[in-house]
Amino acid sequence: MVLGKVKSLTISFDCLNDSNVPVYSSGDTVSGRVNLEVTGEIRVKSLKIHARGHAKVRWTESRNAGSNTAYTQNYTEEVEYFNHKDILVGHERDDDNSEEGLHTIHSGRHEYAFSFELPQTPLATSFEGRHGSVRYWVKAELHRPWFLPVKLKKEFTVFEHIDINTPSLLSPQAGTKEKTLCCWFCTSGPISLSAKIERKGYTPGESIQIFAEIENCSSRVVVPKAAIYQTQAFYAKGKMKEVKQLVANLRGDSLSSGKTETWNGKQLKIPPVSPSILDCSIIRVEYSLMVYVDIPGAMDLFLNLPLVIGTIPLHPFGSRTSSVSSQCSMNMNWLGLTLPERPEAPPSYAEVVTEEQRQSSLAPIGVCDDLERGLPGPLFAYIQEFRFLPPPLYSEIDPNPDQPTDDRPSCPSR
Repeated sequence: MVLGKVKSLTISFDCLNDSNVPVYSSGDTVSGRVNLEVTGEIRVKSLKIHARGHAKVRWTESRNAGSNTAYTQNYTEEVEYFNHKDILVGHERDDDNSEEGLHTIHSGRHEYAFSFELPQTPLATSFEGRHGSVRYWVKAELHRPWFLPVKLKKEFTVFEHIDINTPSLLSPQAGTKEKTLCCWFCTSGPISLSAKIERKGYTPGESIQIFAEIENCSSRVVVPKAAIYQTQAFYAKGKMKEVKQLVANLRGDSLSSGKTETWNGKQLKIPPVSPSILDCSIIRVEYSLMVYVDIPGAMDLFLNLPLVIGTIPLHPFGSRTSSVSSQCSMNMNWLGLTLPERPEAPPSYAEVVTEEQRQSSLAPIGVCDDLERGLPGPLFAYIQEFRFLPPPLYSEIDPNPDQPTDDRPSCPSR
């Protein structure tokens, strides 16, 4: 009798998207097929699948234990998200070479369907880092008597979605800093930096609009710059290993002594990067926008504005809700950091609509509360019928600028 041979063993997924890429989220059903092609007839004990998802970190550090003694300390940690096994053909026992209970597979191509459900609990997004990873995979194993097992592993991607249309990620981020340079007994004027971005949450492919003002009252020529950084943090045995890498950057014009540069929405595009990982206990992936002033011969002056890279992009209603909410909170601290020489915001609604007009057109629902909660339904009809609409949203760019005037104090003499 001529024994058959295994020509190929492959795994294919039933994709949920049009791009034909196996991408899933927590609670999704992962399904697919194990494809087996044989020449001749073979007898097998079992054909199994093993699906697993886990996060794992590993790094080593050198230690000195004396003048002539050194050793390496290993740091490892692992978190398992799910572990699923199933038998597609045959039986569980595959540790012997018994001829009993074998299953015959005839020559040709054969498909064996599999299916399992991902946990409903949040999963970490698939990730490959320098000292750790988050991986999800399906492994097929074909066991035959008197032969080594034939194994094949295929990974699939999991995204734990981050919706940037949430109040915490729609809030503007801003800051201001100042630095005075000293050289021996001489002190030059300060270098000041103020910067603001519209929100905290973005998705890959979006451009961050940066509003900033840099004033150079020092005696040196400085250069304003901006950069997006990714920070990978790995945790094991009470220790942390951190890796920081540049994602994207831009450079402004050189700024000589006594000059000021203003960025009115300077754009920095986010390249394709992994989403933020914020809920994994051993791996965190975070992002920040650094707006800074490169000062020759001195420490740079910089502002760090936190970012969250999400998977669900901004939708129009979310943007409008955020803008209205920010207008209802004009006393928030970040507004105190708005850049100088910006046009003032338009008058409030109460200033342009009389009390009599307002009372005659009020509806019986609470508009401000509904807007803050983002509730749909009757609110839309109410807004459409309202005759005295609020003024347009405040813009950072004045459409009718006046002649430039310089009321600011001049730089100190040097």
